[in-house]
Amino acid sequence: MRIPGRRDPSELRRDMVETQIRRRGILDPLVLEAMATVPRHEFVPDSIQRAAYSDHALPIGHGATISQPYIVALMTAALQIDRPGMRVLEIGTGSGYQAAVLAACACEVYSIERVPALHTRAAETLQAQGYGERVRLRLGDGSRGWPEEAPFDRVIVTAAAGAVPPALLAQTAADGQLIAPVGSDRAQVIRRYRRRAGEWVTTDIEGAMFVPLIEDPTGSAE
Repeated sequence: MRIPGRRDPSELRRDMVETQIRRRGILDPLVLEAMATVPRHEFVPDSIQRAAYSDHALPIGHGATISQPYIVALMTAALQIDRPGMRVLEIGTGSGYQAAVLAACACEVYSIERVPALHTRAAETLQAQGYGERVRLRLGDGSRGWPEEAPFDRVIVTAAAGAVPPALLAQTAADGQLIAPVGSDRAQVIRRYRRRAGEWVTTDIEGAMFVPLIEDPTGSAE
């Protein structure tokens, strides 16, 4: 599909990868290829498709956003996907774009969204774009994770909280990694969690701003 009034989307994606991602130091070939392949414009509302490849986040309704392309690439690269078929839990499906990028990296994706309208639209878009076989979706409270499918090789959280919900850490494999934005509504940092000798070791990657992670007070999250 050609974006009205714009160049061919494949050209826009190549420019996006070169100017917004590669030049900022993200060089993982798997991530670059996925970002150049997934049709980002199909994951945003029709009214803003012309801005789909711009260098910032975009609103997708219901108080949610599709993250800036650079941030999607940064977090995907931070997961350090090193083999096909890695099982990845995503908290916050949103538009489905991050899940599609992970699927394009040959991951088996399990993604949870709490807003019914976003869940439904993401399911339709992922199926239409050919990612349905690699992405399983759930409507519910992401802070509880997906315990019956745990453990996961990687966990990625696309909304910010003051601390990572314990259920998500518990569902990360012993040799796995979790990437999440952590902080307040004023200052957040994308952080990597790894378990070493039974303890969680954290590494701060980069500052960012995400929408808040909404947790069910009756669930397992703090």
